[in-house]
Amino acid sequence: MSTEGNHVHVGTGVFFQGLDERDDGAVVRDHLALADQAEPRGFDSVWTAEHHFTRYHMMPNPTQFLTWVAARTTRVRLGTMVTVLPWHDPVRVAEETAWLDLVSGGRALLGLGRGLGSIEFDAFRVPMGDSRVRFVEHATAVARALDTGVLEYDGELYRQPRAEVHPAPTASFRGRTYAAAVSPESAEIVARLGFGLILIAQKPWDTTVRETAAYRELFAALHGYEPPAPVLVNFTTVDPDPGRARALHDEYATAYARSTIEHYEFTNPRLETEPGYEYYAGLRRNITKHGLPAFNRFLADLQMGGTPEELVEQTVERVRALDAGGVVNVLGFGGMPADVAARNADVYACDVLPRLHAIDTHRELGGVPVLAPTA
Repeated sequence: MSTEGNHVHVGTGVFFQGLDERDDGAVVRDHLALADQAEPRGFDSVWTAEHHFTRYHMMPNPTQFLTWVAARTTRVRLGTMVTVLPWHDPVRVAEETAWLDLVSGGRALLGLGRGLGSIEFDAFRVPMGDSRVRFVEHATAVARALDTGVLEYDGELYRQPRAEVHPAPTASFRGRTYAAAVSPESAEIVARLGFGLILIAQKPWDTTVRETAAYRELFAALHGYEPPAPVLVNFTTVDPDPGRARALHDEYATAYARSTIEHYEFTNPRLETEPGYEYYAGLRRNITKHGLPAFNRFLADLQMGGTPEELVEQTVERVRALDAGGVVNVLGFGGMPADVAARNADVYACDVLPRLHAIDTHRELGGVPVLAPTA
């Protein structure tokens, strides 16, 4: 895949969130329309996350959606943010990822995670307390399979006899595999696995910058080279009028933050007892201390919003502070009607995107796929 014209990588995230009176089908159709406009508008990539069983984000299979996008595009890269490994058979993850990469001409970017929503773990009948071990074992097996074309693993929880992946991976995913990490413990695991970071705003930016630097230092010490540049994800609102820009942020970023708190049950006492979720137990205690409305506002204000000039300034500041490869903007969320989301995307594409493409032209996500060795 050509990397001519590298610049600040600006992707868009498609978040099938149903917080208003529209039925599920209408929400999906409206967000598919946003996805269809990503390449014509000039975005560099299309991403989506994985969630189940609520209207928080109605996307059970990111790779399936991205294969649909691949068939309708020629240029944009295609990223999962994230596929939640404890809910999947690693064989299927490796097969589906290899297939997406093949039919898209090497455009796939693989984002992985271990999950947080208890409603999802419970409905999948997967013990939430096993998620960290399952994530490490599944991620290791998938990464090896995409590098070698063979999936084989003998771990504490996951055992897989030798199985070949066909069609075989045509390129390694080294340098284009990422994982979501909020806690320092998770960031350490990501570094040891050799993955890049997906950073979704959930904590103060000075803390995020400090912890990202610690991850980068550990990665280099373990592997002898620099990690892939991080992916920064934002739920973004923009308007040329400052008053309307503030109103959009106040309404939709706040609604998104509220839905996140509800979906992940940040106030659930269960987080105090689930192994591997100690960071979120501390978060729950902070919410109890300062109050839910204050945390809702805090989480909303971590997202980017403002006029085009403010968005350019905020993006450049954050990308440079984290030495990120680029940013992914979710532009339809929080119960936005279809026309509001379309206008939000239009303003960003017309008034923000071209200016970001002219800045820090050395930055890119994922690099060039490396040909996979023959198994």
